[in-house]
Amino acid sequence: MVRHVLDGFFPTASNGVVLATEKKQKSVLYDEHSVHKVEMITKNVTKIYSDLTPAYLPRLLVRHARRIAQNYFLTYQEQIPTTQLVQKVAYVMQEYTQSGGVRPFGVSLLVAGWDEDRPYLFQCDPSGAYFAWKATAMGKNFINGKTFLEKRYNEDLELEDAVHTAILTLKESFEGQMTEDNIEIGLCNENGFRRLSPSEVKDYLASIA
Repeated sequence: MVRHVLDGFFPTASNGVVLATEKKQKSVLYDEHSVHKVEMITKNVTKIYSDLTPAYLPRLLVRHARRIAQNYFLTYQEQIPTTQLVQKVAYVMQEYTQSGGVRPFGVSLLVAGWDEDRPYLFQCDPSGAYFAWKATAMGKNFINGKTFLEKRYNEDLELEDAVHTAILTLKESFEGQMTEDNIEIGLCNENGFRRLSPSEVKDYLASIA
């Protein structure tokens, strides 16, 4: 069975954040279009999860995050800042490690957002600890991904170049041929979150071939 090379990869650019992941082909009977690993929480915040746990656990965290964001909006009539959402989600994850009768999530998250006219990127560990990053990777071979990023990343990176960097990072240790069907890419910038269509991903892959 081929495992994920990188479950998530995010480089921040001066004008946004790129989210990239390999989509694991579980079975010819599985509807891969029904579930995305890159999930929108609010218009300006999205997250990706490491695919090492049962699928319902990360989806439960996505629902938690959306509920937190909705409650904030109903109270203040504005979108929740990325940092506050990360703190609240991390608290939920930490609480599940200490409460009896519940199962810890055991899943890592990368959360990206855009507010205050700048991009944000955080990693949340299963323990509830969270860290801010300019670019990072998680999942199998994440060390190779981070090493590649350290060589390629710079403060002046633009969103378009960040997409190419994301694809090249995945390609470093990708098993098999990368296609528009086995990778997923999303963008988060001042216009909000947008998942690239398969045809757009195909064009990007062709440009770096």
